[in-house]
Amino acid sequence: MADEENLPENEASSDTQEGAEEAASVEGAASVSDEAPVSGAEPTPEAAAPPTAPAEVLAPKERRRRARAAKAAAVPAQPPRTLEARQADRQAERVRKRELRRGLRTRQREKARTARREGGAAVAQQKAREREPGRQKTRQGVVVSDKAAKTITVRIDTARRHRRYEKIVRTSRTIHAHDEQSEARVGDTVLVRECRPLSRTKRWRLERVVERAA
Repeated sequence: MADEENLPENEASSDTQEGAEEAASVEGAASVSDEAPVSGAEPTPEAAAPPTAPAEVLAPKERRRRARAAKAAAVPAQPPRTLEARQADRQAERVRKRELRRGLRTRQREKARTARREGGAAVAQQKAREREPGRQKTRQGVVVSDKAAKTITVRIDTARRHRRYEKIVRTSRTIHAHDEQSEARVGDTVLVRECRPLSRTKRWRLERVVERAA
């Protein structure tokens, strides 16, 4: 009977020892996990990198203003200039510009003088040839009216090439010519020569009839 009574007590004591051992093992594992990592293990990027502040976003105008302020701060400050120094600088600048203008005008005059010497000689010679005494200009045209007495209206057609567009430009004008014998008729091709003023509109005289109208 004594052995039977002692048996449950022994089983209870053994169960108590096993529970204590299990609790100790769990506490040891928790303490190991809470300790710092082993020196050989690499830290994670999240733990290694410190937290960074967000970059400041500036408006373009503010960015330019800060850049100008930084540039102005980098330039060493100059001492204030006196009134006499500023006036002397302005006077020197005026003299320099005056000399430049004088040189430019001199070059322009030389260029114009050279152009007159080169191109003006031919023009003057042509005008002299047309305007020399006893040599009047002559024009050929077509009679468009002979209603007035001793006066014919002549149409003079001219054709020239445009200087820029190289296109043939045709123009015409009418003049009044003196026909003493009333020889010309409408449609005739005539040659007229300039003369002294014969009336308010007549400055030409009939030279001859080149071709009769059909």
